[in-house]
Amino acid sequence: MSASAADLPADAIQRVLFVASSVHVYQIPPLTSTKGYSAASWTADRKRQIFTARLRVIETALPLPDGSGEGESLSTEIRLEDPSTGDLFAAAPYAEPSAVEAALDSSRFFAVRVQDESGRKAMLGIGFEERGEAIDFGIALQEARKVQGGLLDGAGAGKGSKAPPPPVPEKVPVKRDLSLKEGEMIHIDLGTKVRRRKEVESGGEDGKGREALFSIAPPPYVEKGGGGGFPLLPPPPSSALHSKAKEKRRSRQDMAHAAPPAAELGFDDGEFGEFQ
Repeated sequence: MSASAADLPADAIQRVLFVASSVHVYQIPPLTSTKGYSAASWTADRKRQIFTARLRVIETALPLPDGSGEGESLSTEIRLEDPSTGDLFAAAPYAEPSAVEAALDSSRFFAVRVQDESGRKAMLGIGFEERGEAIDFGIALQEARKVQGGLLDGAGAGKGSKAPPPPVPEKVPVKRDLSLKEGEMIHIDLGTKVRRRKEVESGGEDGKGREALFSIAPPPYVEKGGGGGFPLLPPPPSSALHSKAKEKRRSRQDMAHAAPPAAELGFDDGEFGEFQ
């Protein structure tokens, strides 16, 4: 049952969800299939178009009658009005999704269940001139269902009460005691890579880390002030080197004096007879 703005109380709030300036209204035949309505049967006979109306989707919020001031009653209505005078032609309370059904063969046509002040109901067909207007009409109905708490059902038709949401209990953070108890210790593991690097640098406990860096083990280190390992041999003194050089010169001179002359070896003085 529709209510005009003059019939509403002063604290009522109305919101226009959608407006289409030119919508074709059709008298549609009774439904013969359970699948739905077909717009081709409306538009084939021009006599079925009975009116061109302005369509508005209006949401009305009324305070609850208990006088507490908390919560409100929401209702949505589809109104077909005279585009020149604004007089109401027909109204369709949108109390359940089945009040508006899309045509099977066109996205611009819908079957709408209208209702008069006496409660009588009838199905009328409506057709938008633009596809975009039909899409916006469907979005407005979807928003109306969302505001009224999801998909409407027959039991809650026209009521759509909007109660405040229940309070959400606050989560109390649990305090955890992270202090060390008596006798507890913290163990820090730096990983195996750090330990291996330190063993290579320091040579390890058994001295194998340094040997692993060389294919042949280096000689032991000997400190200058003495210590472990084998001592190095000192270089020979300079006097020994001079005595060895003198012995070599002396041996060469002796060999030169001891060599016999060439005549004793069977050679002449160089005057050989020449071959004639």
